[in-house]
Amino acid sequence: MSDSRSFPVVLLPQPDGGFVVQCPTLPGCYSQGETVEEALTNIREAIELTLEDMAESGESVPSVGPPIFTEITIAA
Repeated sequence: MSDSRSFPVVLLPQPDGGFVVQCPTLPGCYSQGETVEEALTNIREAIELTLEDMAESGESVPSVGPPIFTEITIAA
């Protein structure tokens, strides 16, 4: 049985359609997709590839606590 780990991801709807998705735990790890499902499939692959690259270069995966989501309102 292999170990599993969860990574927070952030989906950002794009003005022209589709989504950009980022994994804040792994800087530079991002992808995109036309639908939420496609974007999530693509970021899963990007995370897996990033983890493989990190393992090959001897880097450890950053350990972070659970994500905190909030909003900041700026007066217009």
